[in-house]
Amino acid sequence: MAGLFPPDTNKNSGRKTGGKRGRSSGKVADFRYKRPSQSTPPSNGAAPKSVAQVIPQGDRSTRRQAYAALDLGTNNCRLLIARPEGEHFTVIDAFSRVVRLGEGLAASGRLSDEAMDRALGALQVCAEKLRRRNVFLARSVATEACRRAANGAAFIDRVRAETGIALDIISAQEEARLAVLGCHILLEQGHGPAVIFDIGGGSTELVLIEPGERVPRIIDWASVPWGVVSLTDTVGRGEGSSEADRLERYNRMRMLVSDSFAPFAERVVGASRAEDIRLLGTSGTVTTLASLHLELPQYDRRAVDGLIVPAASMRDISVRLSTMAPEDRRQLPCIGNDRADLVVAGCAILESILDIWPAEKLGVADRGIREGILRSLMAGSLTPIRSQ
Repeated sequence: MAGLFPPDTNKNSGRKTGGKRGRSSGKVADFRYKRPSQSTPPSNGAAPKSVAQVIPQGDRSTRRQAYAALDLGTNNCRLLIARPEGEHFTVIDAFSRVVRLGEGLAASGRLSDEAMDRALGALQVCAEKLRRRNVFLARSVATEACRRAANGAAFIDRVRAETGIALDIISAQEEARLAVLGCHILLEQGHGPAVIFDIGGGSTELVLIEPGERVPRIIDWASVPWGVVSLTDTVGRGEGSSEADRLERYNRMRMLVSDSFAPFAERVVGASRAEDIRLLGTSGTVTTLASLHLELPQYDRRAVDGLIVPAASMRDISVRLSTMAPEDRRQLPCIGNDRADLVVAGCAILESILDIWPAEKLGVADRGIREGILRSLMAGSLTPIRSQ
């Protein structure tokens, strides 16, 4: 896929329902978004007609049409709208908002009313952008929070009724595949084995890929239910009053994550000892830590996306953040209030990954699932990455 889709350019930059697991079709849905009808809902109890209308294959027009990818995660709601430009694609609109959909899920097993309302507010904005941009093909996915929540499928139905957006609750395996497809072109050059990881809000995916092919072949993968929100909520948000308290809390996080990673670590231990191993991460955690490494006064995607950072530097920053008082973390550029209470969990997950895969350098990607969806749509492929 690297040969088909080089890095994107940003014009504006300076499951079938089945219980609590939800929909898991694993397929790319082709949709045209239209403004929903304002007429009275049908009296037979049927759901309002979705903004997403299936397009017959014969009705597709040129590659100048707009494509869209929407990712509703445990912590964020993100949208990209892009047009193909030769072998590239150009982003023509984007949206991102912290919604914390999975807040409180670890304790209750359900999405809270407040969290669902926050997510719906963001999705209303996305729906309007999709209509305004006259999107031709799109895919909208939901991940770990909706997979785990007892009311996840009901929330998906509510989203469709209120916004017209038809969310697909994807499996952890498909989430890993899309993340790899979206960012693997940023892997450091080399011939050794590589691991790509995605630290999300509710889960973390790790993927071992085979080197030397234009389209990555997945050799092994794992998904664990620890992301920055789920891990923070499980350990507790209270950080204590002393550095010793914060360190003890951080070590508990590290233990939980390492125990979950153990089966994958055992399977890849041989590959991890090879020469020239490579590592690439996509998440708010790695981009935030990379910004601190660069000492940026504010976040700059152009400086961070594709950056190669010494792994030791990322460890040092993680350790420093883990014992820092919350009020001090909030003052750091590129962290602020949104990430101050969650970044410590991300650091614990990142350090556990570095224990498993001790690469000397870490590649940083500010791209992932949404870009993977766009590449799949533009290529017209349902199976963009081959697995063993």
